[in-house]
Amino acid sequence: MFQPETLEENARQNMPVSRRWAYFDHAAVAPLPLPTQAAMQDWLKEAMEEGDTCWPSWAKKVEELRTHAAQLLHANSDEIALIPNTSTGISSIAEGLPWEEGDNVVFPDDEFPSNALPWQNLASRGIEPRRVSIWKEGEFSLDAMSRAIDGRTRLISMSWVGFSNGFRIPLDQVCELASQKKVLFLLDAIQGLGVFPLDLSQYPIDFVAADGHKWMLGPEGAGILYIRRKHLDRIRPSITGWGSVAQSWKFSAQELNWKPNAARFEAGSANMIGLVGLNASLKMLLSWNCHQPNNIVAQRVLANVELIADSLRKLGAQFRLPPWEARSGILSFRFQDRDPDEIRRRLLDSGVVLSVRHGMLRASTHVYNNQSDIDRLIGSIDLKK
Repeated sequence: MFQPETLEENARQNMPVSRRWAYFDHAAVAPLPLPTQAAMQDWLKEAMEEGDTCWPSWAKKVEELRTHAAQLLHANSDEIALIPNTSTGISSIAEGLPWEEGDNVVFPDDEFPSNALPWQNLASRGIEPRRVSIWKEGEFSLDAMSRAIDGRTRLISMSWVGFSNGFRIPLDQVCELASQKKVLFLLDAIQGLGVFPLDLSQYPIDFVAADGHKWMLGPEGAGILYIRRKHLDRIRPSITGWGSVAQSWKFSAQELNWKPNAARFEAGSANMIGLVGLNASLKMLLSWNCHQPNNIVAQRVLANVELIADSLRKLGAQFRLPPWEARSGILSFRFQDRDPDEIRRRLLDSGVVLSVRHGMLRASTHVYNNQSDIDRLIGSIDLKK
């Protein structure tokens, strides 16, 4: 098992981006680790030189990814579908549930579009999308969501971590609310999975969707969808193809004989190189025990956020830091009378990468970021007054 200093060194060695950049943009698109690049390069070489003769070995890697994703979530591999992105995962549930006209779905009003637009798209079918505020006088509260749920509510959907404010919701409270109200719970986990453990044997979450290109350090276009086994036959696949059915490799299916697992939601040819890359990324993260309670990855990320916050205070930055148990790897901040877009452009010139969201600078740190990265971030901001 890695010790804190050993893990940071190992992680940094595996992230070549750190040679040039102080990279604080994992909440947008993460850079790829060395093992991921190697796995994808191997696939490219084989595809170029061998064509599809290597397909059986590629398929084994894809199934290995399914196993790794299940391990990450403390779930069963037959509950995992491999998908292109979070939007596809959420839309699969939104379009697949057996809605009735007059039903409603409840979700926060500050969600990323991927966890808002699929529910709004149901309005044309007579399903009411209910957007509610989960913030009361600046503090997180489930009261509004609880009040919005009624006898026609079928599902609540929330992001594990807010993409702009970095607030990590209390899963135990949301699960308890869903249980009390007898509604389904979908979790958009893209901004937490890969750093913070998500044990679905402990949290009775019904559906989880996450792309791999943020905190899981995978390539874009490869993600995971979890469907709790008891709901598998309840969700109608909205996109169907040869890959959806049992014995798909006979290429002769003329009837809808679904696969007996979540793979039925993988309708056609996969983004093989992306899945191979994500498999390598998850294998590395699992070796760092990111799926276990109190893991070093999460500890290190939270420690980095604390260090950044302490330094930003000295520069007079304005930000709201959530309570410790609600923090994530995201810290958004601003400076009065300074243009965040201009600051970001100048930071790029200094070799520092972050984003601007909702008029605030957003730094998102991972385990391999160290004190020198933080010093570079803070020093570059201070020099650009």
